[in-house]
Amino acid sequence: MTAAGDGLILDAQGASRCFWQPSMPGYHDHEWGRPVGDDRRLYEKICLEGFQAGMAWITILNKRDAFRDAFDDFDFERVARYTEHDVDRLMGNAGIVRNRAKIVSAINNARRACALADDTGSLAGWLWQHEPPAAERPAAVDLDYWNQNTTSAASVALSRALKKRGWTFVGPTTMYAFMQAVGMVNDHMSGCVCRPVIDAARAAFKRPG
Repeated sequence: MTAAGDGLILDAQGASRCFWQPSMPGYHDHEWGRPVGDDRRLYEKICLEGFQAGMAWITILNKRDAFRDAFDDFDFERVARYTEHDVDRLMGNAGIVRNRAKIVSAINNARRACALADDTGSLAGWLWQHEPPAAERPAAVDLDYWNQNTTSAASVALSRALKKRGWTFVGPTTMYAFMQAVGMVNDHMSGCVCRPVIDAARAAFKRPG
């Protein structure tokens, strides 16, 4: 890989990708930014972004399978029934991040997800209502934009709405990372070979609800 400027690197074939792709090539090329409409996977992503707070995302990604095993594949109806015994069990699991506040938050958020789905019919449908309009998105995503925009008006609004419903570890920065990851925005760098792929996936995606 060689640097290509504007937050891009070139692979051996001369294709441009986001500067962070070499550390997580599969995640960058095949997952990040692709629209997600499944309730369970969206709940999972919110939880994992919460666990990531103060840590590198690659640490969480490397532990994701262990998290899925520990949290019943993020079936939030099951996680909502967890007790203090489960908190102790999870605190003893060396495969995940053993932070009591974050574990308790994941259980709390499962209960809040159940309530939200009951109230609105779909966690995904409610979350996707917070997708920002095209007019709020930049004409280009370059390194300056990446470094200067760790939140957005939409992520602030989503964070506020979730907190009002009792969710925790859902600050504006965490919610912007969530929106980037699940395809509510396309923040692949302008010039990255994945950017038009994500644009096409978002155009074809049927918004839930």
